Amino acid sequence: MRFRRPLDEEPEVNLIPLIDVLLVVLIFLAVSTTYSRYSELKIELPIADATQPQVRPNEINVAVTPDGRYALDRKLLGTTDVQEFASALQRAAQGKDNPLLVINADAQAPHQAVISVMEAARLAGIVRISFATQKTSGAPR
Repeated sequence: MRFRRPLDEEPEVNLIPLIDVLLVVLIFLAVSTTYSRYSELKIELPIADATQPQVRPNEINVAVTPDGRYALDRKLLGTTDVQEFASALQRAAQGKDNPLLVINADAQAPHQAVISVMEAARLAGIVRISFATQKTSGAPR
């Protein structure tokens, strides 16, 4: 007994319905896409001259030496007390609108000295703090 019929035909994949569906999706995307035109702005970028020093009137520079002493605007302070340093920062910030405190800490400076500068800035009401760094003279990272 032979229950199976022999398959004389090769099965084929009908691509017509697939192409119809893809065309409908393409038409839907083309119709639903919004096209907007952005106008170009004619701007002139500023020119920088590296030979002129930048004037930063709202900047207060603090240096931290390797032994943990402080220099405020290139003047070495005789104290390392946070309260006294905060009052010196308040005097330096008088008359400056939203001053920026730039901390120049030596690589060998104690971590506590840098934290004390930040604490003194908080006590003096200075909220903008930045750290100065310099490029290493080695291979680029």
